Amino acid sequence: MASPSLSPLGAFVRQHDPDRFLATLFAPAAAREALFTLYAFNHELARAREATSTPIATLIRLQWWRDAVTEAASGQPARRHEVAGPLHAAIVAGQLDAASLTALVVAREVEAEPEGIPTQAAFGAFLRAGAGGLMVAAGRVLGAPDAALPALQKLGAMQGLAGVLRSVAAHASQGRCLLPLDALAEAGLSAEGVIAEPDRAEPLRRALAEEGVVTLARLRAEPLPQTAVPAALPAVLAARDLARLAAGRAVPQPRGLGDRAALIWAGLRRRV
Repeated sequence: MASPSLSPLGAFVRQHDPDRFLATLFAPAAAREALFTLYAFNHELARAREATSTPIATLIRLQWWRDAVTEAASGQPARRHEVAGPLHAAIVAGQLDAASLTALVVAREVEAEPEGIPTQAAFGAFLRAGAGGLMVAAGRVLGAPDAALPALQKLGAMQGLAGVLRSVAAHASQGRCLLPLDALAEAGLSAEGVIAEPDRAEPLRRALAEEGVVTLARLRAEPLPQTAVPAALPAVLAARDLARLAAGRAVPQPRGLGDRAALIWAGLRRRV
């Protein structure tokens, strides 16, 4: 049950995106509701593919959210929805940028492509636009300087990589594979084969995770402005997830005390 001080959207994010919820507690109180709104919107975009069985249905759900953003930006009435209503209010109040939100919708459209993600370059672009774009949008809510936004995008992309890699089996159960087709082919695999037998992707998953560990360690060595840190805190968990996946270990769900303590310690230190 939500505490009396937690808004409905805060409770929504705590339920559906506990990693980002915990990170948001380190943001200034005045920015938290806008962040909860942003993360609730992102969850709804993720559900567009998870809750549908065809690419067309996914695109229709994503278009609904694109229209909701456009209507708010043009001063039209809010849609009646537990997330769309607060989203409309945040856009009208200037707390969330409509162009950034629309870009997140566009990034999700890649997941509706029945052919999959063709190349590792396209996969990287997908991660930067999606999870990377979300972290940039969060940084903007927090007033992070423009100079910090490229670093946030790269950190967010690594968080997105961790999310894709730990979700290979879950995606397969939904009849999809987000691993790049050229990397699959180099490993002697196909998207159809991974969907049928997710464990076949384990060597590739470990290799991609190993690359992610190295990249994320380099990115985390660069200091961020303190204003940007609450947006970037989920990268702490991404680093732990990638290390587990690189070693062939599972990512615990729900997260244990060690993961939560690592994020809290980073938040208290104001260093990712």
